[in-house]
Amino acid sequence: MNIVDILLLSVALAMDCFAISIVSSMIIGRFHWPVALRMGFLFGLFQALMPLIGWYAIHHYAERIDEYGRYIAFGLLLLIGGKMVWEAFSPAKERSIRPEKITTQLLLAVATSIDALTVGISLAVTGTHTLSSLTLPLVSIGLASLLFTLLGHYLGSVFGPAVRRHFNPYLLGGIILILLAIKVLLF
Repeated sequence: MNIVDILLLSVALAMDCFAISIVSSMIIGRFHWPVALRMGFLFGLFQALMPLIGWYAIHHYAERIDEYGRYIAFGLLLLIGGKMVWEAFSPAKERSIRPEKITTQLLLAVATSIDALTVGISLAVTGTHTLSSLTLPLVSIGLASLLFTLLGHYLGSVFGPAVRRHFNPYLLGGIILILLAIKVLLF
């Protein structure tokens, strides 16, 4: 795998993180460094760890991971997205999906990184046989996810107020998560 392939793969995997961080920032209503950094760290960490887990597991559990991984991601994204759509029509004090909470961030990090698990499987199958040859892709994937999460969080805080006047960010976020769930299931 050459450097261009690694960069393109890294950016592609970071797009889910980017979209979710935009909506998260819109829900929070401002740019909040601690939240953005923690979310970026968790998204980057999980996006980098999942290919490693997939690469390692190819020898023992490849069929099960490939068969069930997409359904797990679909279920998690659909559950969180559906809850956000439901909460879009609830009073603000009753909303439990809070992007600033670490539990929400962990759920989103796992849900958005399941597709990276299959990337690890494909890396193992296509000739990445040593851990040292996996290092550059993993670091690139993690850094891209971190950077795109921070960028998305910033853009959500800048454009969020204008969008919030016309759209409910919970509804928008829920729809985005449901569309990501469908994407995971179909592709």
